[in-house]
Amino acid sequence: MKYLRALCAAAVLLSCSVTGYLSAQNAVSHYTDSAQATPRHWDFTLEDVIVMAQSKSLPALVARYSFISSYWQFRSYKAQFLPSLNLGADLGQYNRSIVALQDAETGETHYVQNDNMNNSLQLSIDQNIPFTGGTVSLNTYLNRFDQFSPYGDMAYNSNPVNIAYYQPIFQYNRLKWEKKTEPKRYEMSKRVYLEDMEEIAVTATTYFFNVLRAQKSLEMTRSRYESTQQLYAIAQERFGIGTYTKDELLQMELQLLNADIAVASAEVELRQSMLSLRSYLGLTDDTEITLITPTHHSDITIDEEDAVTRSLQNTSFSLNNEINLIEAEAAIAQAKADRGFSATLTAQFGLTQTGSDFVSSYRNPIDQEIVGLSLSVPIVDWGLGKGKVQMAKTEQEIILTQVEQEIMERRQDIYIRVIQFNAQAKQCDVSQKADGIATERFELALQRFRNGSISILDINTAQNERDEASAQYIEELANYWNYYYSLRKDTLYDYIYGKDLDAEFDKLIDE
Repeated sequence: MKYLRALCAAAVLLSCSVTGYLSAQNAVSHYTDSAQATPRHWDFTLEDVIVMAQSKSLPALVARYSFISSYWQFRSYKAQFLPSLNLGADLGQYNRSIVALQDAETGETHYVQNDNMNNSLQLSIDQNIPFTGGTVSLNTYLNRFDQFSPYGDMAYNSNPVNIAYYQPIFQYNRLKWEKKTEPKRYEMSKRVYLEDMEEIAVTATTYFFNVLRAQKSLEMTRSRYESTQQLYAIAQERFGIGTYTKDELLQMELQLLNADIAVASAEVELRQSMLSLRSYLGLTDDTEITLITPTHHSDITIDEEDAVTRSLQNTSFSLNNEINLIEAEAAIAQAKADRGFSATLTAQFGLTQTGSDFVSSYRNPIDQEIVGLSLSVPIVDWGLGKGKVQMAKTEQEIILTQVEQEIMERRQDIYIRVIQFNAQAKQCDVSQKADGIATERFELALQRFRNGSISILDINTAQNERDEASAQYIEELANYWNYYYSLRKDTLYDYIYGKDLDAEFDKLIDE
């Protein structure tokens, strides 16, 4: 009997445990499903959007890969000044043909069958000399020649060590000019990358405020709809007691319908602008985004001359002008070199030997010296060389004029935009104050309408002024931040934190 009671108790306990476990599992499953069904919600500031755009957007990837390409181009340029180890080989050069053979005594020519094979191997260390444009080379060479017919023979020719120097004289020195332009070009690629990042910030700011306008517009239209509902209810009460005419009631009802339509239109506009922002940021999930209205910095005033100086010195603008001027000068030097006398000096010194086998070809080598000078002297070119020089000089004058004009235009552009930015802070202050006043006035007007002291025309006027003031404040903020990031791009300077813009370029390359 005791055993039966214990067994029943155990069964009841097991049943309760299983039921509790299943209930817990269902609760967890329901919570998980609910959590998965509920989309995440993010609140983004303007800075959040810019940081995300600079890290995930497609233009950011393009900017990064463009910089990496410039980096490897610069690495390739620097490799020209390092010694290079080269291996050259001509293997299996087999020749079986009929050749003409002239008798040295009789002068008769006989055609005989020729059957041979030639193999050679060369190992060299080459070094360019950028200051002179010459090349020095240290090499070793081995050749084996097998003659199969008309007689069988084998011969080796070796150059155990050979030093050669090639020096162009009065010729265009490409390395000399690249040494002036390529470091500047690589530095310019860094600044272009920073400018691309700031251009992304400008674009992200535009998308941000497009969404913020739509977000604020939806907020205002919903508020207008709710307040119009209240006003319509009041109008119905007054119509019931005879203090409101049918015409006034219908006017209020029409306003309510228009407010409802405005809400639907604002929702569509918000979805469209939000889709554009999400697409630019590379967001593919269903995360809900709410943008936080930024503030402006009334205490920041940019000095016009300081901004102009930074724009002319810190950005790619100045380096691009310097490179163009150097390349114009190089074009003149090349035209002059191609026009006149030129020569190439060749000097070689080394050891050589021949033999019937590999070992004998390296035994007791003898020295060999080769010195030569090749010349090229144009005598009559009918003014071709002179014309090319004059064309290069004219192109240089054009570039100089263009650079001066671009500097003048850039100074004016930066100067005007700094004035606009400094004035925009006050515009934001005024519009922010106007927004607050218009909102407070509407609340007072709404209360007075409920009391019956003002007409529907007065309340509509107050409501329109509130909506216009709110939209105007967002517009002034958009102008402020667009001016700011545009100036950052063209000066590469952060005026909020007071420092030059920079990036971790080594990290960009390693990623």
